[in-house]
Amino acid sequence: MTVPEILTYGAAEAARRLRDRELTSTELVGAVLERIAEVDPAVNAVRQVLADDALRAAAAADRRLAAGLPAGPLDGVPVTVKDNVDVAGSATTCGAAALADAVAYADAPVVANLRRAGAIPLARTTMPDFALRWHTDSGLTGATVNPWDAALTPGGSSGGEAVALATGMSVLGVGNDLGGSLRFPSMCAGTVALRPTLGRIPQATATVPAMSLQLIEVPGPMARRVADLWPAFAAMTAPDPRDPWYVPVPADHAPEAPRRIGVVREMPGVPYDPGVAAALDRAAGALAADGYEVLDVAPPALADAAETWARLMATDARRTWPAVEHLAAKDARRFMDLVFELVPRLDLDGYAELFTTRHRIARAWAEHQRRTPLVLAPVYARPLFRAGTDVDGPDAADAVISGLRATVAVNLLGLPAVAVPVGPVEVVPRGVQVIGPRFGERHCLAAVAVIEAAHPVRTPVDPAAGAGSARWTSADPAAMGPVGRGDPAEPGRRRRTGAAHPVRTPVDPRPPAPDQVR
Repeated sequence: MTVPEILTYGAAEAARRLRDRELTSTELVGAVLERIAEVDPAVNAVRQVLADDALRAAAAADRRLAAGLPAGPLDGVPVTVKDNVDVAGSATTCGAAALADAVAYADAPVVANLRRAGAIPLARTTMPDFALRWHTDSGLTGATVNPWDAALTPGGSSGGEAVALATGMSVLGVGNDLGGSLRFPSMCAGTVALRPTLGRIPQATATVPAMSLQLIEVPGPMARRVADLWPAFAAMTAPDPRDPWYVPVPADHAPEAPRRIGVVREMPGVPYDPGVAAALDRAAGALAADGYEVLDVAPPALADAAETWARLMATDARRTWPAVEHLAAKDARRFMDLVFELVPRLDLDGYAELFTTRHRIARAWAEHQRRTPLVLAPVYARPLFRAGTDVDGPDAADAVISGLRATVAVNLLGLPAVAVPVGPVEVVPRGVQVIGPRFGERHCLAAVAVIEAAHPVRTPVDPAAGAGSARWTSADPAAMGPVGRGDPAEPGRRRRTGAAHPVRTPVDPRPPAPDQVR
């Protein structure tokens, strides 16, 4: 297979080319649909294609753009949407076969905001049943495949979205994050994702969520490149009256902060995968070379934050699980059994105390981030687990949860974080995240842009024919030859084939959720 050049464009570049009339939305949407037909049988990342609606919307966008009257900054750009985010007229299945006909009557706020910016919903992507696992396998669609190595997990719960982006079946994605569901699959796929501050992007579902979801889950953008996250984030932050937690902070607002970042070099009881440790080192080195003050200092109470998150999730899940257990597939039920075995049952006083603990830790982090605003941490510290082994037993489930310690701590505290892969790739990508203070998304994006520029991972890739054999290829025959030939700002003009390391040579640095029931 060869990735057509049109599918190497990120959302920001595609939007610019559409405005400049270098391509049409109909061409772009058609190319994505063709790529889905060609590639998805190998990776199973797309649950439903919205072809007719997308092509009609593309034709309308082309008429607006030809008249010089774009609907917004993303006019004509196709977007894929995770299957627990409502798209009007399409089923919101949450990965459950029992909800295959649960058609949404209205767009979720994030989808409505993207439509107003001109984006075009094109497909629904796969997820595990009710977003319950960090591995994407559901009773409705079956398993989604990691395009870099089919033996390893693609992550979850936004696994279909990340795989679609990594393989050129999406230009821009919508997911959500209750326990790392934006950031972990992005790390597995070699793509990027932004988890925003709680309340910054409005959200609403057909049912009123449990208290823990109200305080912890957020929607956010997923993409192949850091530059694509900003226009998506800016569009998504428009207000919506359906979200009482929405905070009307302008998208471009960020607190004043020095260029200082602390690195989480270790987490007691969690052995780091050597590849993850090396990725942290490379990311820290890139930031230091760009002028950041890099300190080996971790934020306070990281383990306590992760434990509090787990107890909140498990306690609310115990309340809601009996009503939905019969709708979930066997492995989803098995995973919940393991969670309930690992996390002790709490009484009302114990549950209430979790919110006191959350407040105490949030205050400690705020004081810490006043001095050291940014945190560089693993997304997943351990070696990537083999597909499906998260339900092998209590030890396997506990290893997954502990490997995500720095990730779920962010969820508890409602902070922003951006996941970014760090090249070079050895079999599968490794990634890091930059965590910011409340409303500090711009600071996070600036830091990960430096990391991406210094150590990029190139996508889209063709799915691996075997372990570690994913390939990046360009449709431009003039681009044949070693990486580094041509303009580094135009990845579609170079070709890399037959290698397990589809990575651009480094350049100089420059400025589940247990009760996620829909």
